[in-house]
Amino acid sequence: MQQATISLPLGKATLTVPAEEATRILIDSFVQAKVPIPAVQKTPRIGEYWPGQGGVYAGLMRGENGGPDYHLIVARGDEGFAKEIAWGGYEQDEPAAKSEWDGLANTQALAGSGRDHPAAEWAAGLEIDGHGDWYLPARREAALCYANVSELFEKAWHWTSTQYSPDYAWYQDFDDGGQYGGRKVIQTRARAVRRTSAI
Repeated sequence: MQQATISLPLGKATLTVPAEEATRILIDSFVQAKVPIPAVQKTPRIGEYWPGQGGVYAGLMRGENGGPDYHLIVARGDEGFAKEIAWGGYEQDEPAAKSEWDGLANTQALAGSGRDHPAAEWAAGLEIDGHGDWYLPARREAALCYANVSELFEKAWHWTSTQYSPDYAWYQDFDDGGQYGGRKVIQTRARAVRRTSAI
């Protein structure tokens, strides 16, 4: 049985609290006339499965341009992995998908562009462990994955959501650690990630 939760938007992030805990806090605030600080789920060690988050904890990702830091979670197993998929949009410039940091924004821009972007559409359409906020990692998010949890990836190229040019997009090589531009029509691997607030 899945635990009921309450989600509150906080800027670009979302705070999700178990409904039972939220109810307890509300009752306590009426009884004590103050709002206590809620207990935060303990962050697992890097490389460990994070219960209720749908994947393995890859580490803390620095927010772009002073934005809030966040925890990066990598989908594990076949459910969050595509063996052969194209980036799509060959010969099409996607200016809203050039962030080296924000894979979520890149993926949303690609999936909503009205053009064919199979990898982004696949990631955005995933539902794993009750979470539907999966995306292709941006270049720097993919680099964090290589540094911290490369064992979750096949030793091969994996798409990022970051465009290199109208004909190419960046991919992360999980064999040698390099990042290169690959033709958007190439069928290669992709693994989805998601994030949760580090606040």
